Amino acid sequence: MSEPRAPRATSSGAGRVLIAVYAIFALSATARAGVQIATRFSEAPVAYLLSGLAGVVYILATIGLAGSTPGHRRLAWGAVGFELAGVLIVGLVTVLDTGDFPDDTVWSVFGRGYGFIPLILPFVGLWWLRRTGARR
Repeated sequence: MSEPRAPRATSSGAGRVLIAVYAIFALSATARAGVQIATRFSEAPVAYLLSGLAGVVYILATIGLAGSTPGHRRLAWGAVGFELAGVLIVGLVTVLDTGDFPDDTVWSVFGRGYGFIPLILPFVGLWWLRRTGARR
């Protein structure tokens, strides 16, 4: 029986591209939410706060994926898992009830405003975390 090998770094190989995409989304979602909250918060507070939350989640996922410790890996699993739940829940709610969302969030209609990348990205992130995990 073989012993499990240590996990491969999530920041190796194609992981660098994944981290770059997460970093771009972290920057864009956070900046967009910051401007919206500062200038038009009363127009769509739920949408803008959710965009801010998405930005924080992307920041945490970026840090987790870029790091090399077991703690970073746990952070990445948690952030990417939360991201998947967020895009699915917010996406479904915004399809069924647009009343609370007069303006789009990053995750509205499953990330339609961002070319559906917010829907695809967590699946890729979770796949990469699993692929680079400990092996037997």
